[in-house]
Order: sequence, then C-alpha cells, then structure tokens
Amino acid sequence: MKIRLNENEEIVKTIKEGLKAKGGYCPCKMGKSEDIKCMCEEFKAQIADPDFEGYCHCMLYYKEK
Repeated sequence: MKIRLNENEEIVKTIKEGLKAKGGYCPCKMGKSEDIKCMCEEFKAQIADPDFEGYCHCMLYYKEK
C-alpha cells in the first residue's frame, strides 16, 4: 500500500491553498470539525480498507494497493 499526492500539480496547489485558508480543514466540505481535518476520517477509513484504491474526497491523496 502506498499513499501519494495527486499527479496533477494544479489540483495539489489548489487544495493546499484551500487547506491553508481553512486552517487544515478540508476545503471541499462545509464547516470545521475534527472529522474533516486533513487527512480526514473518511480517507483514513478508506486507507484501512484493503480493497480500496483511489482518491480521497478532495482528490489531494491517492491510495494505491
């Protein structure tokens, strides 16, 4: 298993700017709670799933099998 950044540098730049503006909270979701602090709980659950391969919600990270 490997976690990597999206290969699209523009997406990475945009999401990182959003994270900075929201104090580390997912810029793709409303509000601010610990569940959506990057790396969000949704993606942590996907990482724990041995069958999951793909991007996190905001497409910043990709989990490879």
